[in-house]
Amino acid sequence: MTIIRSASASTEPNIGEVFNQHDMSSTKKTENTTCTRIDQLLQRNPNLWRGCNMTDQGFQGLSTGFPELDDILPGQGWPQSGLVEIISRHWGMGELQLLIPLMRSIAKQGQWILWIAPPYVPYAPALIQAGIDIHQVLVIKQDTSCKDALWSMEKALKAKDCGMVLTWQNWLPGKVLRRLQLAAETGETLGIFFKRKDSKYSQLPLRLQIKDSDPKNHQFSAAEITVIKARGNFRPLTTQLDLYSQK
Repeated sequence: MTIIRSASASTEPNIGEVFNQHDMSSTKKTENTTCTRIDQLLQRNPNLWRGCNMTDQGFQGLSTGFPELDDILPGQGWPQSGLVEIISRHWGMGELQLLIPLMRSIAKQGQWILWIAPPYVPYAPALIQAGIDIHQVLVIKQDTSCKDALWSMEKALKAKDCGMVLTWQNWLPGKVLRRLQLAAETGETLGIFFKRKDSKYSQLPLRLQIKDSDPKNHQFSAAEITVIKARGNFRPLTTQLDLYSQK
């Protein structure tokens, strides 16, 4: 037996469809109203944390000089103050090259750049060629005790006339890191930790890892940069950089 539906019957709306349409319409109205109220609340309270939307909160970063890296960093660049961790398998993989544009800008503003116990003596001609005023660069020797190095770092981070502090430390206890973070926020200074070992339990708010994108090329001109940890990022973000594209 074949059942033939009449044409008029096919134009009648199904009762389930009517309820579904009504529910969807009501849901959309509710969602729009809720979004409007949330937007109004956020506008009245600009200090509220909004996840990965850091720029809208006024957290405008300092450009790294590498647009590809800016795109994956909160605030579109380096934080204006606080602590950052950069991890590399060994020294000399281009980790300093990431900071050359910012160091150049800081030196031009007449602020100090402090290097604490670098593994190698900074090569002054290379810094000059990169456009960095070496008269704004201070270096604390590698054989300085850990206690003296940390004391120097805390004082420099608190100083308003110091724009950046670079240090090479593989591990520091959480209590010390919190104290240094507070010092950096007080002085509005950026502190950079270079490490050769990754630690899953690091408390630093921004952590990057640099790898050679071509292991067969030992000149390290191209690098793979991964943002391992950042406020608002729920997964690691990676980009490829030509480290020597900056002039």
